[in-house]
Amino acid sequence: MAVALCEVGPRDGLQNEPEVLAPALRAELANRMARTGVPRVEAASFVNPERVPQMAGAEDVLAAVQPSPTLSRAALVLNERGYQRLRETSCEEVHIAFCVTETFNRRNQGHSVAESLAQAGAIVADAHEDGRRATVTLAASFGCPFEGAVDPAIVLGLAEQLTTADEIVFADTIGVGVPRQVRALLGGARHLGTPLGLHLHNTRNTGYANAYTALDEGVALLDASVGGIGGCPFAPRATGNIATEDLLYLLDHEGVDTGVDLDEVIRVAEWLETVLGRQLPGQLYRAGSFPPALS
Repeated sequence: MAVALCEVGPRDGLQNEPEVLAPALRAELANRMARTGVPRVEAASFVNPERVPQMAGAEDVLAAVQPSPTLSRAALVLNERGYQRLRETSCEEVHIAFCVTETFNRRNQGHSVAESLAQAGAIVADAHEDGRRATVTLAASFGCPFEGAVDPAIVLGLAEQLTTADEIVFADTIGVGVPRQVRALLGGARHLGTPLGLHLHNTRNTGYANAYTALDEGVALLDASVGGIGGCPFAPRATGNIATEDLLYLLDHEGVDTGVDLDEVIRVAEWLETVLGRQLPGQLYRAGSFPPALS
């Protein structure tokens, strides 16, 4: 079994941190993670820097992330304006995100869900015309901070309209999901024939259980953030992503092939701790790895 990992620390990880790191330092984090063997790094976000100052200078970040035949450099956009900025860079992959509930989407993006859905389809078409991969992420697929529980039928209905994307990712933006929901979403979308991924947060300590469940459901991609940093600045109490190194430990010991060097990721987490000046939420980089069980 093989699963692709996307490192989102430089974007989703740092966007919710109190510090505003310089573009060069954010690019260094992306480059360090790229050297671990992670095949994809979400390095930047083309959003309004007045609303998310941690993501200012996205163009400078991408210019400083070293291209490689084994690395796909990705960046997030929320609308056509963001994609026009990305279009001027050499970024290989665009990630388009919108929220599945009206309240959250209007607060986060200033549009209705229908408007964001239409924009996502247009950006996918533009990206393909430009020779880029396009992933669409459905935020708050597992629950909304403003509207509460989300009907999986609504999420799956949106996914059915996004099959032109190279990938559809269901995001547990506020970390409320449980394995039952993972099975409902991945199982319910399997017939679409589009590769499926998960973006998981460990806010309520269910992120790794959800990732493990996803393996049996044929998940193609898992997002993770080194050190477990991150969250959404527009979602109350949305804390960190699942930690890349903690997830890798689980996958490695389950015999899942990721091609990523766990020891190198631990070293990046240790470095990041010195950059941010505090202990990170991830556990493995503090506890240390351990050899796999004898078969």
